[in-house]
Amino acid sequence: MIKMRIDVHQHVWTEPLVAALERRDRLPFVRREGRLCIVHVAGETPSAVDLDAERPAARAALLQRDGVDRALIAMSSPLGIEALPRSEAQKLIGAHLDGVDELGEGFGAWGPLPLDGIAAGDVDAVLARGCVGVSLPAGALSAPSGLDALHSVLARIERLKVPLFIHPGPGLAQRLPDPSLTDPLWWPALTRYVAQMQEAWLALSAIARREHPGLQILYAMLAGGAPLLSERLAARGGPDLNVDSRLDYYDTSSYGPAAVSAMAQRVGLSRLVHGSDRPVAEPLVTGFDTELRENGAWLVRAQVPA
Repeated sequence: MIKMRIDVHQHVWTEPLVAALERRDRLPFVRREGRLCIVHVAGETPSAVDLDAERPAARAALLQRDGVDRALIAMSSPLGIEALPRSEAQKLIGAHLDGVDELGEGFGAWGPLPLDGIAAGDVDAVLARGCVGVSLPAGALSAPSGLDALHSVLARIERLKVPLFIHPGPGLAQRLPDPSLTDPLWWPALTRYVAQMQEAWLALSAIARREHPGLQILYAMLAGGAPLLSERLAARGGPDLNVDSRLDYYDTSSYGPAAVSAMAQRVGLSRLVHGSDRPVAEPLVTGFDTELRENGAWLVRAQVPA
């Protein structure tokens, strides 16, 4: 039997989302320059997106080129949309999901949750729209104290047995540094994003799992390599964690064979899945590409007809 090949981590700049962001006069917002979209985000240097490459037909063709059958689209959480005041966040999340709906059957969606006033009902709302699971920005889990506000949400996710996707991005009221035009564009991705993912992994693995042992969690970008820190965690007085938990998965976005091999040795190859982070990055050849694409099939199995 041929297994479905999945890319668990993509982003798309759809027309509904771009239009909604274009109407804003506060961060985050976009401004069009012809067929380019200039993205303005707190704490980061403005970046450009080629809107022609984001058209549904172009992205569908890219699936075939990448050798995947289905891609799961996530909100780009570094935009800070989930951390906006609730009404603003909900409008932009709605526009994002409207755009993903227009992409066609080769695509599914992670359901973003607004952090302001977050409640278990927010999980139900995005699942009712057909999302394969829910997503949270890692910054929402940047400290153990922040887990209290998420208890009912994590409990609902656990009870419904849907996956939780953790992606870099700020939490509520997290002030980001002003960007410098002299900083390289890759700086946040190699510093703040990595730290956010490591903090989220520690909060969920060392603390949240005590109350929510059944959570199915997928971490973007190998959780910043956090499982490789488990020995240091134990040496500093932390718990001895079960890093090969069958409920934890890690996507490989922006990582190549060295990091993927180290993580496979630590958590097991079956816990690693293909995530490209398109259009932000080109997927790297890892040496395990067939296995990685097939390892994510469980995420869409319940939504795909037999």
